[in-house]
Amino acid sequence: MNTIHVDVVSAEESIFSGEARFVALPGESGELGILPGHTPLITRIKPGSVRIELPEANAAGSKEDSSLSLAASSKCSPSA
Repeated sequence: MNTIHVDVVSAEESIFSGEARFVALPGESGELGILPGHTPLITRIKPGSVRIELPEANAAGSKEDSSLSLAASSKCSPSA
């Protein structure tokens, strides 16, 4: 499964660092959705909720909730 590495940081600390299947965050021009292989971009983001869909823990097709939501003034920096 393709994933991207995501780092979510505040001015004080690292909030999340790990692999993700999908990231959604509020951009200056609307919500951004980032998938593996997304074209690189530079844009301003706004304070708000960041949704991170984590890779499935169970490769046997488990439908467990595998998402993480953060509500803060955060910087999300996905890198391939």
